[in-house]
Amino acid sequence: MTDRDDHVKRRTDERLSVVVPCYNEQEVLPEFHRRVSAVMAPLGLPWEVVYVNDGSSDGTLKLMHDLQDAHPEVAIVDLSRNFGKEVAMTAGLEACRGDAVIVIDADLQDPPEVIPQLVAEWRAGYDMVYARRESRAGETAIKKATSRWFYRVIGKLSRVRIPADTGDFRLLSRRTVEALLQLREQHRFMKGLFAWVGFPQKAVIYRRDPRFAGDTKWNYWKLWNFAVEGITSFSTVPLRLATYCGIGIAVIAFVYAAWIFYKTLAYGDPVKGYPSLMVVVLFLGGGQLIGIGVLGEYLGRVFNETKSRPLYFLNEHRPSAMGRAATSVEESHD
Repeated sequence: MTDRDDHVKRRTDERLSVVVPCYNEQEVLPEFHRRVSAVMAPLGLPWEVVYVNDGSSDGTLKLMHDLQDAHPEVAIVDLSRNFGKEVAMTAGLEACRGDAVIVIDADLQDPPEVIPQLVAEWRAGYDMVYARRESRAGETAIKKATSRWFYRVIGKLSRVRIPADTGDFRLLSRRTVEALLQLREQHRFMKGLFAWVGFPQKAVIYRRDPRFAGDTKWNYWKLWNFAVEGITSFSTVPLRLATYCGIGIAVIAFVYAAWIFYKTLAYGDPVKGYPSLMVVVLFLGGGQLIGIGVLGEYLGRVFNETKSRPLYFLNEHRPSAMGRAATSVEESHD
């Protein structure tokens, strides 16, 4: 038996974790847990589901406690405030104890019924199995188009290959999780971080469903900021473009100045050029402000990183039965 065969065989005896970041998901959480339980139980592996409460203002946390009282596989990570989905995912990854970890949203747009396919590819030897959307039901044409453009743009700009049409729904091996947890940057574009760590990866194609209940937490302004976050986190091309634009504007200004100088010498200048002067000034000023804005985006990120603040704080962490058992084993070994 080869080392790979032994590795694959050993995976049939390991544990699974499901990490679910939640923000105001009281309307969908009971149905989500029912469907996840129906999918995970037949896999025949010990498992847990780690619900991360990202500062919800509705009854999400109470529902989590009710679920944990009734189901020993439930773990709860309650953040001290709303830190955002990317940080909530990181908190869930730090709290989970599985040898493979599935990251999935609670809104049921990503169907839990795809999880067995992810687990099958993990058992075949892949460290990361990401779910690629074949279709996106229940979303507007504008959102579909902007999403498609974003993935194409960041794919061209980034130095690492970020899979197109792929969200956070995926399975990660334990060594992939440990690698991700070493990345402590404040501006966490998780789709890029997932790609950056590498390891053997494979896509599983699926159809995305409409949101089961409740309202989406993403409007177009948040999506725009998310796109800016992703591009500036994984590419310095905007800085280079600002430089090229500055050079181009300087060349155009020099050519125009030469033309004005020649025209004045050859024909005189009986009419003052106030309108053209204003156009040139505004054009140059606009170009400078764009360059300063791009520079400011990167400088702001440097400013935030130099503070070295913790990514988050917890109100409480209530592990699952599997998590408590794993902790007891580790403490006995110590």
